[in-house]
Amino acid sequence: MAGEKTLVQGGMLLTQGHAGDVIPSGAVLVEGSRIVAVGESAALEKEHPDVNRIDFGDRLIMPGLINAHTHLYSALARGMPLTSEAPSNFLEILERVWWKLDKLLDDESVYMSSMVGLIDCLRHGTTTLFDHHASPFGCTGSLSLIAEAVNQVGLRACLAYEVSDRDGGEVALAGIEENRTFIEWCRREERENLAASFGLHASFTLSDETLAACAEAAGGSGFHIHVAEDRADLEDARRRSGKSVVGRLADLGILGGRTLAIHCIHTDGDDMDTLAETGTKAVHNPQSNCNNAVGTADIPGMLERGVTVGLGSDGFSASPLDELRVANILQKLVKRDPGVGTVEVCDLLFRNNPKIAGLFFERPVGVLEAGAFADLIVLDYRPPTPVHSENVIGHILFGIAGTPVDSVMVGGRMVMKDGELLGIDEERILARSKEVAGKLWEKL
Repeated sequence: MAGEKTLVQGGMLLTQGHAGDVIPSGAVLVEGSRIVAVGESAALEKEHPDVNRIDFGDRLIMPGLINAHTHLYSALARGMPLTSEAPSNFLEILERVWWKLDKLLDDESVYMSSMVGLIDCLRHGTTTLFDHHASPFGCTGSLSLIAEAVNQVGLRACLAYEVSDRDGGEVALAGIEENRTFIEWCRREERENLAASFGLHASFTLSDETLAACAEAAGGSGFHIHVAEDRADLEDARRRSGKSVVGRLADLGILGGRTLAIHCIHTDGDDMDTLAETGTKAVHNPQSNCNNAVGTADIPGMLERGVTVGLGSDGFSASPLDELRVANILQKLVKRDPGVGTVEVCDLLFRNNPKIAGLFFERPVGVLEAGAFADLIVLDYRPPTPVHSENVIGHILFGIAGTPVDSVMVGGRMVMKDGELLGIDEERILARSKEVAGKLWEKL
């Protein structure tokens, strides 16, 4: 879409986050919702002397970040009291925390959790996210409510509703219909900032019959599903099919080039080969995996076998850069090798997340290049040492990742400037969220 041109200028510009991507004094030329040029600030000023300008001084400009898996509704769980004995394993975490919460969600709590979750994402530089939603007794229309919140905050999102048999057949059918309806709406409306995938909870909460119905209803949209997060999922798949989780899902037509397999912790070499052969994308969620004590995925192993692996948060945090830092040290710890992880995990966030997003949005995101959506973030990063293309990864992991986000542009529109959210009343939203959360907790 054509429009007024604006030159966004700063100090250092990172076009993606790898060697060769550093422009010491850079600028981004934006027209409408897209980037038309990236380069040295002085050169672009000379070529385009009469355009509007937004000058961020000596602050750092980099691409908007992508979170390849999150749960916005988890925003209402912060500080939530336990109403039973503390969970001691993964299944108990689901039963005593998350499945209690999601059963109570109604239209207002779905919307308010989305608003506060999205604001948190915005403040941490996430401009594109893949949300995996569950509200089994408030399912119908839930994705439209989340989409409304996405539009209000001004971000970009691919939404999915997690179908599960855990609450009975009628609830599962409602989840299938919610996915189908929203996927059709996205195809019809062609919104630049909204996309859809077909959500599934996990192999261990889905029968063969329900998975077959989902495969038929999806219409090539691809799936968003938790895969082998805990050994319980693996043991269940073996009881049902005699195969691993990946093997069972492959047989039932769930894997493929537009499917996101979340976690993939309890997978072996054959599973990784199957993911690679089917083009299925894996998504690593390091902090959530640590918190749930379920293990960690073999990231180097999957990458070596040709699996595209992205980075998500699983709702644990709103910051892909925090997840990046933990992913880096976690691989070193697990492999007992300080040389493992750094380049690989940076690939997850800065190369593979844009590849994953490219399957669902019409223009590139997560990169600053001509033709991409104009999604960028600005940080007041003041490096104490030189920064150049050969050492930028070190600055990202040990400096930039800890720097607050100052300003955010999504699709050519400023949605946060100098720390202030534009177009929404953050204080009013947070106050109402406290009220909604309090009432929700009383029902637990």
